Amino acid sequence: MTRVVISQPMYFPWAGFMAQMALADVYIWLDDVQYSKRSFTSRIQVKTAGERCWMTIPVVSKGRYDQRIMDLEPSNDTWEKSHRVLLSQVLSRYPHKADALSLFDQTMALEGSLCDRLIASAESQAHHLGVLPPRIYRSSEMGCKTTSSERLFELVQAVSGTDYITGHGAWAYLNHSLFNDANISVSYMRYNPLPWPQPHGDFTPYVTGLDLIAAVPRDQAKDHLRPATVDWRAFTPG
Repeated sequence: MTRVVISQPMYFPWAGFMAQMALADVYIWLDDVQYSKRSFTSRIQVKTAGERCWMTIPVVSKGRYDQRIMDLEPSNDTWEKSHRVLLSQVLSRYPHKADALSLFDQTMALEGSLCDRLIASAESQAHHLGVLPPRIYRSSEMGCKTTSSERLFELVQAVSGTDYITGHGAWAYLNHSLFNDANISVSYMRYNPLPWPQPHGDFTPYVTGLDLIAAVPRDQAKDHLRPATVDWRAFTPG
């Protein structure tokens, strides 16, 4: 069995994303697809004392349809500092805030493109939690030229995948029969994280994974992910 997860790069993603990584034998970053401005590629929510707010990377706009994730560039050089200040504020009452801020600092110190740092932001969280997949690729280096379901299918085949695990959003477009005819199983994530302590307000998992890392000792944080899947035939989108 070779379980494959494919996702666009995301900025310090939420705990559910880490649950996906925990299930993967092979992880493929879909880095050469069109960037969507309102996606989680360049933004993530953080939990404040009042409500959730967005931590967004300002990105240079180069047109509506020709901007690939791998080509993204920040529009200014002040966003890293402002995000660091915001994280310091929202995590100030968390017992392990130093761990989370250290991951942020290490990621921002990396050389390379913005895409490199987006990928590193997710992988650093996964490494801290002990769920970093053993094999990781980027679609831009794999030579697949098809689109939509066909491309995902080709990428899974390229790494000899037997099981494809995906998020709920794929239900609207994924050609399940394409995978089924090739004896590749398809399953959807079942998100059910174990709540962790949050200093203010009702619990929400829909914030950066740095929230979990700041709240729980490293040797216990993984237990909050509770990764699980459901076969596509039994999946009900909601």
